[in-house]
Amino acid sequence: MSTYYFLPTRNVFGQNSVEEVGELMKSLGGSRAMIVTDDFLSKSPMTARIQSILEQSGVQSHVFAGAEPNPKDTNVEAGLRFYQEHGCDSIISLGGGSSHDCAKGIGLVATNGGTIHDYEGVDRAHTALPPLLAINTTAGTASEITRFCIITDTQRKVKMCIVDWRVTPSVAVNDPELMKGMPVSLTAATGMDALTHAIEAYVSTNANALTDAAAIKAIDMIGHYLPKAVANGEYMRARDEMAYAQYLAGIAFNNASLGYVHAMAHQLGGFYDLPHGVCNAVLLPYVCKFNIIGNFNRFVDIAKAMNMNVDGLSTSDAAELCIRGLKRFSDYLGIAPNLAVLGARPEDFGIMAENAMKDACAVTNPRKATKQQIIEIYQQAYDGTLLK
Repeated sequence: MSTYYFLPTRNVFGQNSVEEVGELMKSLGGSRAMIVTDDFLSKSPMTARIQSILEQSGVQSHVFAGAEPNPKDTNVEAGLRFYQEHGCDSIISLGGGSSHDCAKGIGLVATNGGTIHDYEGVDRAHTALPPLLAINTTAGTASEITRFCIITDTQRKVKMCIVDWRVTPSVAVNDPELMKGMPVSLTAATGMDALTHAIEAYVSTNANALTDAAAIKAIDMIGHYLPKAVANGEYMRARDEMAYAQYLAGIAFNNASLGYVHAMAHQLGGFYDLPHGVCNAVLLPYVCKFNIIGNFNRFVDIAKAMNMNVDGLSTSDAAELCIRGLKRFSDYLGIAPNLAVLGARPEDFGIMAENAMKDACAVTNPRKATKQQIIEIYQQAYDGTLLK
């Protein structure tokens, strides 16, 4: 069986690397760029700065501020109209995962036609996107480098998982200067999203030597630097290291895929419009507890990477320590303690479990679950019954 490895063509890191976006867009052949971002960032000096940089390189730009958290099919439809009405020939996404995914969705329909719903699943597109440059402002989703695009179907209340190598941005820019303004809660949530990416990729049935190297290094870096970034958002070393860590986690899951944490979190986001990183963080230890028999040794590796003391413990006890350690780590960062406080409703768990089993991310989970078992995981995360 062949193994494919997906990455953007070019990746730019470092403080003030955003200054290069004008020349980078010109190199892609873009002359009239649509900047896809959210309402808050559209009014910030950051967006004006990027427009100025583009203008200095001879690239016109128009700002579409319609990327909502958990981007919806309606956002993609509105963005497509904007792209066409302004005669754009290229796209720049500015923000975190929501902006990047919205931009991918717009580009996908712009060149392939139909509606975004036509592309749910794996490799449904047939034509390349317009030139797409992703400027990242969070350290978590890694959407700026992946072939994943998550868009909410507002009719079904389901997050559509679109996996297609064509939606991978041509250029990704990770400038830690753009990340230091993130609020504490967003820093924690996006960092836990990155940790979830790395862990799910490491235990994935599609893991290989390349993804393992990226995943385990990401876990090590996140365990070390995420608490520092949460404690002091102005600490640039922590911001810089988290930019690299979330990127490594993105490399890992972009190629090894994910598991039930994401498959289940997508349903929470689709039903209740909850923050994706928070949903992942709450579910992570409970799904890992379910998965532990799928590969005890991998969870021991994760514990070691996060500097948990497993000396003298049996393999199973060390793996159990990993699960408890993940929950404590999340608690230290101020993540919500359970699904109940997030407003989830147990009466919805049945349909969410059905949808989670159909999610593309579920395919590579290391242990196969029944619908009832997924309902039970939701219930445990709702009650906060990890150690009972």
